[in-house]
Amino acid sequence: MKLGQFLLSLSILIILHEMGHFLLARLFKTRVEKFYLFFDIKFSLFKKKIGETEYGIGWLPLGGYVKIAGMIDESFDREQLAKPAEPWEFRSKKAWQRLLIMLGGVMVNFLLAIFIYILISFTWGERYIPNSNLTYGVMVDSMAREIGFQNGDMVLKMDGQPVKRWENIPGDIWLNDVKKVTVERDGETVTFDVDESILPELSKKPVMIAPRIPFVVGEIVVDKPANKAGIKPGDKVVSLNGEEIMFWDEFKSGMDGAAGDRINVEVLRDGNRMSFEMVVGDDGLIGVAPRQDLDYILSIYDEVEIKYGLLEAIPQGLKKGKETATNYLKSLEKLFKPKKYKAHESLGGFITIGSIFPAKWDWESFWNLTAFLSIMLAIMNLLPIPALDGGHVMFLLYEMISGRKPGDKFMEYAQIFGIVILMALLLYANLNDVIGLFNK
Repeated sequence: MKLGQFLLSLSILIILHEMGHFLLARLFKTRVEKFYLFFDIKFSLFKKKIGETEYGIGWLPLGGYVKIAGMIDESFDREQLAKPAEPWEFRSKKAWQRLLIMLGGVMVNFLLAIFIYILISFTWGERYIPNSNLTYGVMVDSMAREIGFQNGDMVLKMDGQPVKRWENIPGDIWLNDVKKVTVERDGETVTFDVDESILPELSKKPVMIAPRIPFVVGEIVVDKPANKAGIKPGDKVVSLNGEEIMFWDEFKSGMDGAAGDRINVEVLRDGNRMSFEMVVGDDGLIGVAPRQDLDYILSIYDEVEIKYGLLEAIPQGLKKGKETATNYLKSLEKLFKPKKYKAHESLGGFITIGSIFPAKWDWESFWNLTAFLSIMLAIMNLLPIPALDGGHVMFLLYEMISGRKPGDKFMEYAQIFGIVILMALLLYANLNDVIGLFNK
């Protein structure tokens, strides 16, 4: 299911990105020889020539391309470039026209993302639980505790700014280099500093900060102690070894070092208090998982639901597009500061990208992720690396400013250099994915 969503999203983005180049090339009467989804190295899965253009589907799903006549690109068509320039070739067009043709794909990606965000806002609106509604505070993992958070904290401010949405807390800490956090803890206001030394770890593993909810059993593992003792899904755990508890994190703390011990767990079932004795497994577990689904969370905390009309959805979509692009640029910036953030160690390839899609098909999630990937694709293509759109744009801007056009031989070597860099990055990112699979 994840793979299917990823391939569909990727196909939509590639086709529309290349369509941006294609339409602007045709607008300026430039011949487009090929239009391909995926790469057709040696052979293609499908191809059909219509007019001047061959349309096809390649077998290697690493992207797609349009082959524009008279352009120095990854096709390295030296034979065509050795001939005198024809009026319908890319190299015969004015610099500003060539610039627009090269920016066509990026412009489509940005516009597509904004269009999707507008439709999402119009179709689904917004649903979220305000941070102020988390009366039980938050539940945190070991990484968040290392930063300074504790279970039950009500997060009030970060760097003096009020926190409106709890789900933004982990991202803000990483993207905005939050220095101080203010929380309400045991009825008191506490402010703590975020140690910069934790930043490299945050690039590898995001902080888990979630609404703290009463511990209701969600799943039971067959043949584990809890199942054998008689605990059932839906039971609300209220006591462990005679000590009253309410939350999953309290239960986990009480189970530390309990491997092989006999314990007593009390639950509420249909309003009745019931007691169960069992021996903890050698792994320190009894085979229960808490209920954490959205419906359960919403039964505890009130959510805010905002509906947008079509005209209202437009500025909302623009705002979301701007926020996404800004946050991605902040994340990308950290790659260029390896000593401080070590963000390159978490650079992922196709497995990482594919894994962000949900295991169940959900159109709202699908379109949100497609819009995000569209912005990511646009920004990555603007990087001034030869072989990317941004590399061509860089040389075209040089030509427009200096009045001198880079030589064909120089452009060819630059293209080769860019491809080598891109292949190295591609191998590095996907190697990280493979290593990550073995380290799980």
